[in-house]
Amino acid sequence: MTAVRWAAAAAAFSLSLAPKIALACACGCDVFDVGGPEMASMGKGGEVFVEYDNLDQSRNWSGDSSAPAADNEDKRVRTHMVNVGVSYSFSPEWSVVIEAPVWNREFHTENDAGGVDRFNHTAVGDVRLMGIYTGLSKSLSTGLIFGVKLPNGDWKYAHFDRDTQIGTGSTNLLLGAFHTGSLSRDEAWRYFVRALWDKPVASQGGYEPGQEFDAAAGISYDLPQFSNGLVKVVPVLQLLASARARDRGPNADPDSTGYDRLMLSPGVQFLAGRWALYGDVELPIYQHVNGDQLVAPALFKIRASRRF
Repeated sequence: MTAVRWAAAAAAFSLSLAPKIALACACGCDVFDVGGPEMASMGKGGEVFVEYDNLDQSRNWSGDSSAPAADNEDKRVRTHMVNVGVSYSFSPEWSVVIEAPVWNREFHTENDAGGVDRFNHTAVGDVRLMGIYTGLSKSLSTGLIFGVKLPNGDWKYAHFDRDTQIGTGSTNLLLGAFHTGSLSRDEAWRYFVRALWDKPVASQGGYEPGQEFDAAAGISYDLPQFSNGLVKVVPVLQLLASARARDRGPNADPDSTGYDRLMLSPGVQFLAGRWALYGDVELPIYQHVNGDQLVAPALFKIRASRRF
């Protein structure tokens, strides 16, 4: 065998031993943190909440449009997220929030034989610790969000790619702002804007997720014909925007990560005393992804809370 053939054979053997790098999926789960009910001062006291988020990434997307499923080795990523948390206000201006998520993720990906492998994994996700300051205005309607996402989530499950893992393995800085206001004298019509920047500042395992920016702008209306002394019904309509940079590192796939997305989200909130229940559906109206990525036709969110 000539030297050229030996080199070619050695290269082929090396490639057969190398781990298979699948294409990416555009999860964008941070958008769940900016959408929803208004974030305003609740005076002194606390709130416990549980939130369920769901997305089923089953469509392959490239650039600005859908692409053939055959172009992506990943076929489906279905995620159920339960987020349990507590917030407490020490004063009308200062609050702290702790969020602890648990995810169940089902991952379908093509194997070397041309079949599809299916993996299912449940694990604790990355915990978030945040502070909220609402003292930028006398009305306590404008505030800042600052915090950190911890690297405690599981990022070592053998059958998931790094961009598919439940935990990112990174420590992230969280910075954001919000403002709420009234559009009518009786305050039945209200509006809100909110933004959050998620910036990785430390990573491990040769993978750094792309930084992400999410924003929401919406309006709400207290329905007088359905609201009474016991329950208040508040429809909500919001526009959600997300921009995520490419992942970095030797275990990342920068060519098929990163995206821009715009979604329209109708929802409704029910308020009864100290209890609140909110739900919405988030529908993409524009999305641009790098390379080939799996996207979801809709995202769903339900949040129940009680103040104490």
